[in-house]
Amino acid sequence: MSRLPKRFVDRIVAKLKVFQNVAVSQRERDVSEADTVTVVKDMLAELFGYDKYQELTSEQQIRGTFCDLAVRLEGKIRFLIEVKSAGTDLNATHLRQAVNYGAHQGIEWVILTNAVEWRVFRLRFSQPIEHEEVTSFKLGELSARKEDDLAKLLLLAKEGQASDAMNSFHQNAQVLNRFVIAQCVLTDGVVGAVRKEVRRLFPDVKAEATTILDILSHEVLKRDVIEGDKVVEAKARIKKAEQKLSRNASRALAQSASIADG
Repeated sequence: MSRLPKRFVDRIVAKLKVFQNVAVSQRERDVSEADTVTVVKDMLAELFGYDKYQELTSEQQIRGTFCDLAVRLEGKIRFLIEVKSAGTDLNATHLRQAVNYGAHQGIEWVILTNAVEWRVFRLRFSQPIEHEEVTSFKLGELSARKEDDLAKLLLLAKEGQASDAMNSFHQNAQVLNRFVIAQCVLTDGVVGAVRKEVRRLFPDVKAEATTILDILSHEVLKRDVIEGDKVVEAKARIKKAEQKLSRNASRALAQSASIADG
């Protein structure tokens, strides 16, 4: 836990269990949306570390309608929060509402919650507006003793805003997912390494790279990581990384040649 701010960790240790019990109680009693907003605001203050009166804005007006809460630091809205009643299951309609608020306001990050479940979305301002779920969690399932759980809570905490935790988490999530890892497995380097290991273990077996690639593509990996839009994005991400490595290598080679000539 050394990577995490001590003040943040201490606060989570002290308050997480309290608000887990509150959230469960709210859900069981099926309280109103207004009451849930009050609880979420208390969570943002006591659990996530924001000043309730200076940094939390209620009923943020957006094109004639109102988003429930907004977190504002140094005069800038960092993210919007759309709250549904604790007894309501979050659904696609609620998501569209939250995304529309963010899109109209030009806010990159939106949170959808019912105090029990929290879903974090990042908007991409393309045509049309796109969104992706960066992470989600159920408050009652988190532990103050697990660093992975603390890392999720840090995304919404004031300390996380100072360290740009949301963007860092998003960048990691873009790479450390099944689509990118699957495409890494299918690269020439990995296929070659598998072929080399097979030949080492079974020298009498003829192991061609094309055969290994075919087995990986059609028998080892699931179809959903081989086809679809996410796969196209993963391939593009790997290609971009390879091009960057190639440019860096060429630049280093040119610098070495220049030093040698000098």
